[in-house]
Amino acid sequence: MEESLYQVLCYIMPILAIVVFIALFYIQAGYGIFQNKHWGISIPNRWGWVLMECPAFFFMLYLWISSPSRLQPTLLTFFILFETHYLQRSFIFPLLMRGKSRMPIAIMLMGILFNLINGFMIGEDLFHLASAERYSTSWMSSPTFIGGLLLFISGMGINLHSDHVIRHLRKPGDTRHYLPQKGMYRFITSANYFGELIEWIGFAILTQSTTAWIFVLWTFANLAPRAYSIHKHYCEEFGKEAVGQRKCLIPFIY
Repeated sequence: MEESLYQVLCYIMPILAIVVFIALFYIQAGYGIFQNKHWGISIPNRWGWVLMECPAFFFMLYLWISSPSRLQPTLLTFFILFETHYLQRSFIFPLLMRGKSRMPIAIMLMGILFNLINGFMIGEDLFHLASAERYSTSWMSSPTFIGGLLLFISGMGINLHSDHVIRHLRKPGDTRHYLPQKGMYRFITSANYFGELIEWIGFAILTQSTTAWIFVLWTFANLAPRAYSIHKHYCEEFGKEAVGQRKCLIPFIY
């Protein structure tokens, strides 16, 4: 049953990602900088992020614990990398939030559904369907693992630093808006998104998992249209000259 569901999702999710990618250029998700009342009932942003992101953390934990190969060094490394990201995103990132932004419940529920599906697909592939021989200890000395790991760590570093820059744009009591200028924000207007994209590309390379690549596709489909909207918003608010030659999401390209 689980394997059949996994196979169906492997066909459906890439198609849905393309649909979402196109739709998000026309429908603006009403959270963060684009928060509005048209999305209905909302809750504090901090709680929204916790509830939206933690299902991936706990579902992956369950799939790893239930795997007979859970202590195999390569699989244990995959698990630690995935959980490190979602530990930060589910529990640390929300605690560091400033301001009184809110998240629509509708967006939170969509995020929960996606995180459950994504956690199931990646966890099922890595910890239950892949053979023990595929991810032997020698995998960790391969060029793809080492290169992917370096990309993952670099992406996480960019993501964390970019979030730090955004959080410290304003001093307590200041309500003005500012254009972020430090770190990767010198090259792109959504450096935090770029870092997250690089993270998951690295994870897909180091695992060589089809489902991890599907997650990369979904990450791009979700973040690229929003990065474009943020870039456009900055140009309107601060002027094109202030934004300069910075791109939306990928330095010098997009």
